[in-house]
Amino acid sequence: MGGIFKAYDIRGIYPKELNEKTAEDIGRAFVKFVGAKKVVVGRDMRPHSKPLFDALAKGITESGADVIDLGMCSTPMSYHANGKLHADGSIMITASHNPAEYNGFKLCRKQAIPISGATGIADIEKIAASGDFVSSEKKGSISKYDIAPEYRNFLRAHAKMDKKLKIVVDYANSMGSFESAGIEDLFEIIPLYKELDGTFPNHEANPLELETLDVIREKVKESGADFGAAFDGDADRCGFIDNEGNIIPMDLFTALIAQDILSDGPATILYDLRSSWAVKECIEQNGGKAIMSRVGHAFIKAQMRENDAVFAGELSGHYYFKENFTTESQGLALIKLANLICKTHKKVSQLVAPLRKYFASGEINSKVQNVKSVLEKIKTKYADGRMFELDGISVEYSNWWFNVRASNTEPLMRLIVEAKDKATMEAKRDELLAIIRG
Repeated sequence: MGGIFKAYDIRGIYPKELNEKTAEDIGRAFVKFVGAKKVVVGRDMRPHSKPLFDALAKGITESGADVIDLGMCSTPMSYHANGKLHADGSIMITASHNPAEYNGFKLCRKQAIPISGATGIADIEKIAASGDFVSSEKKGSISKYDIAPEYRNFLRAHAKMDKKLKIVVDYANSMGSFESAGIEDLFEIIPLYKELDGTFPNHEANPLELETLDVIREKVKESGADFGAAFDGDADRCGFIDNEGNIIPMDLFTALIAQDILSDGPATILYDLRSSWAVKECIEQNGGKAIMSRVGHAFIKAQMRENDAVFAGELSGHYYFKENFTTESQGLALIKLANLICKTHKKVSQLVAPLRKYFASGEINSKVQNVKSVLEKIKTKYADGRMFELDGISVEYSNWWFNVRASNTEPLMRLIVEAKDKATMEAKRDELLAIIRG
């Protein structure tokens, strides 16, 4: 099926790789694999999301399962509906931050447990490709459900602000306007690109591409806002800007949220292995138990459940909350930051400053022909450090550390280096890149 079945979701170009026929087959395969009787389906604002919904719903109902149609919603809202409505599974129709010609499906079992390549996407691909479907004599039904009021109440239950903060929100013409709809009156919002437009006329809906944040950074400074928030396409990721217009590194944002959560008492919090040393230190200083996790939402969500963690943060801007069925909620991340500002009476730049204590390279991607050979060279050269292989290879020394791993989604090797001083970080970064790039 054209390589659309990925490590974490199904994604491809419409209609060349992913079309109505594919969607219907995936609907049938999903019901067969999960054994579903009730499936929650949401979608984003792309023009082809509605025809894909119609085809997907046909496949699901022809297989005898009922569809609960959420209409347009954010991905965190679809997860919330999955858990709240006691569904057997959910499918979110979105290609997230991908360009306009893409679309896709994010699949979950009941309780919003993700289905990844290793836990079912490959099986669903086989069933869909085989055409081995059984049409049910009793067709399923399609009913509409508005999850927005319940999601609104969920978010507002966590708000502890004693004043209206002024914030700039970049909706990227995408689903962020749905994610934050229930809490917008709690803030004085300066909106950017709020009109829904699946052609993304202003910029790519991806806060990891730092140039997409140029406008919001300027607007925060110009307006004197308390902070800025920039959603991705389906609003399961968000980039945050401090009051001085500086980008808050997404790992350090994890530490900020941890401070608000831990002010209510001790808890277990996960941080991904690419995070700064400052994140673990901050969690522990605030009375939390810090556990390192591997990269990828399916792995992190499983590890959260295993360790009864209340929160996890990922360098890619995914923030996961136990309260939202152990899934993302960027609306909740926004609330937690606002809580911390009001509680401490500090500006965001002041809250972030103590966390900016080390020097990080950021994640650097390299195309590599022979990943295994490169990893063996690295293991040999850095055998004198504290090495572990939670995800790729991580090595720690007293004054610096690095992680190198193969991408799960692209033919790339990813490197991140952090050190206690800039010169060491740059020297070790260049040393490792020389090995990686040969």
